Amino acid sequence: MEGSKIVTLNLLDLTMTYGLVLVAIALARLRNIGQEWQMVWASVRMVIQLFAVGSLLHLVFAFKSPLAVMTILLVMGLCTLQVVGGRIKHKMPHFYRVMGVSLLAGCGGATFVLCGLVINYSPWYDPRYLIPLAGMIIGNSMNGASLAAERLAAGIRERREEIETAVCLGATARQASEPVVRQAFQAALMPTINTMAAMGIVSLPGMMTGQILSGTEPIIAVRYQIAIMCAITGAVGITSYLILLQGYRHYFTDAHQLREEAS
Repeated sequence: MEGSKIVTLNLLDLTMTYGLVLVAIALARLRNIGQEWQMVWASVRMVIQLFAVGSLLHLVFAFKSPLAVMTILLVMGLCTLQVVGGRIKHKMPHFYRVMGVSLLAGCGGATFVLCGLVINYSPWYDPRYLIPLAGMIIGNSMNGASLAAERLAAGIRERREEIETAVCLGATARQASEPVVRQAFQAALMPTINTMAAMGIVSLPGMMTGQILSGTEPIIAVRYQIAIMCAITGAVGITSYLILLQGYRHYFTDAHQLREEAS
């Protein structure tokens, strides 16, 4: 490999690495875990989806159309809502509206700061920057959003009697649900905190590794990784906070009484 030229992987190379997945599937079969077909389907789906997305991005990168870029981001956002909704069994009232508004504000705001103010490339819709950076922010925020919504719903159900008692003693809906909201917010932030704490010592982040492999100077890759991680943390925090801020209110009536959805 000369200079910044990256080594190209052919189909035979990918087939060899897929053998590692087959080893994991064989081990799962050996221990009778019962998830072999799920692993097969997930791996096949991953390959199909990534090749499809790669082909689509190749076209988008060639045309650099703002409409195409925004359409892809919109689809990513809608898919995020679908994935988060599928993960959570007990959903808060007005779940998709709360989740959609929160993700738009949190991820949209963080993406604007990172892409529009920090990196400040031109044009603003350049898909080589906007799509992957926004995708990383949305993907990581999805995990925080899932935890925030799930822990809020679970906490309200488990502590229903405690909350009703607090309301009967004169507490407002916000005061009565504060312990649940606090715990849900802590749970939503914990994976991101752990990731930041381990970054650079326990693990080398994917974005940084990818840039280094493509020939970027390590210190430049480090700066980009710090910037994207800060943006991800902000997006997770804002998104989770807005979910909880809106979410707990929908469990109460205007008279600060718990709704039936809290059962």
